[in-house]
Amino acid sequence: MDALELLLNRRSIARLSDPAPEGAALENIIKAGLRAPDHGGLTPWRFVLAQGESRAKLAKILEEAAVNAGREEVVIEKAKKAPFRAPLVITVIANVTEHEKVPAFEQHLSAGCAVQAMQMAAVAQGFQAFWRSGKWMFDDHVRQAFNVKGQDQIVGFLYVGTPGCTPMKVPERDLSKFVEFL
Repeated sequence: MDALELLLNRRSIARLSDPAPEGAALENIIKAGLRAPDHGGLTPWRFVLAQGESRAKLAKILEEAAVNAGREEVVIEKAKKAPFRAPLVITVIANVTEHEKVPAFEQHLSAGCAVQAMQMAAVAQGFQAFWRSGKWMFDDHVRQAFNVKGQDQIVGFLYVGTPGCTPMKVPERDLSKFVEFL
């Protein structure tokens, strides 16, 4: 797939099925994440993969977080089912290193770039991926379960699998609404 075509036509598909990428395809996805912009060569990321049966562990973490937060039953059930929307979920964590020239914010952005690079690598290989964020990234129980401490931050959950449909056409946007010239 042409790189520019990939970038200009990226869309998320919210429900993915088996198979998940494995072997060289999965390695390519991880390697793409490792190529994110990285000021100072700090490699400020950590990737935690939940696939197959290990998605149940992630489901339990999210369910417990919802229960601990006193959420209503519908939210608890949604949290419990979330990891099963794709055969692979990659939790991406900004693993911050104290550095005088590279603030935590920049390291968080770098980890976000890693998520996008992995998403694009999945799509380029015929898979699909969508990036989820939300309240669970900041939840103390979830942070503890992933050993996220201090300035570290979960920057997203990347759901990866095989699309069951063709993505909708990308909407055209008026560039003049988003671009200014100095």
